[in-house]
Amino acid sequence: MREERERTAATPLRRSRRVLIELARIFSTVCNPFVTAIVLYVILAHAYATDTLTFWSWLFVSTFFSSVGPMLYVLLLYWSGRVSDLDMSVRREREDVFSVFVISYFLGTLSLYAMRAPPIIYASMAGYTAAAFLVQVITRHWKISTHALGITAPLVALVVLYGREPLPFAVLIPIVGWSRVYLKAHTVLQVLAGTLLGFLSVYIFFRLLHVI
Repeated sequence: MREERERTAATPLRRSRRVLIELARIFSTVCNPFVTAIVLYVILAHAYATDTLTFWSWLFVSTFFSSVGPMLYVLLLYWSGRVSDLDMSVRREREDVFSVFVISYFLGTLSLYAMRAPPIIYASMAGYTAAAFLVQVITRHWKISTHALGITAPLVALVVLYGREPLPFAVLIPIVGWSRVYLKAHTVLQVLAGTLLGFLSVYIFFRLLHVI
C-alpha cells in the first residue's frame, strides 16, 4: 500500500515535469535565432519599403543571409552526421559552423548596403555579423547562448524602430532564457552573456551607422 501511494504521488510530479520540458522545447523552437531573424526582417522591410518589389528584394536578401542560408547549412551538416543535433549542443561542433555564419552575415550586410536598404536593416545585419564572430571566438572556451542572443537583438531593433510599443515582448527574453537553462542546454551565466551580447551587438552598430 505504501509503495502504491508513493507511485500515485510521483505520477503528477513526473507529468508536471514532462509538461515543463515540452513547454521549454516549444519556446526554444519557436524563438530559434533563425526564426526570430526572419520575423525581424519581415517587420523592417514592411516598415520601410515603398513598393512590393523593394519589400521582397530586401526581405529575400536579409532572410537568405541571416536565416535561410545558415539554416540550410546546419540541416545539411545534421543530415550528413557532422553535427549531433540542430542546436549544435556539442561546443566543439560550433566553431567551424559559426565561421560560415560570419561570412553569410557579412555578405548580407554588403548586399543590403549596395541595395541602398535603410541603415536600420543593414546595421542589424552588421550586428549579427559581429555577434556571430564573437560567438565563434567565445565558443572555443565557453558555450554562450545563441537563443538568448537571438531573441534580444531583434527586440532591441524593434524598440529603436517603434519606441515603447514592443517592450511587452521583452518578457520573451527571460522565458527563452529559462527554457535553455531548464533543458540543460546552458547555464544561467551563459544565457545572461548571450542576452548582453545581443543587446550590445545591435546598440553599437546602430550608433556607428547613425541609426540612433
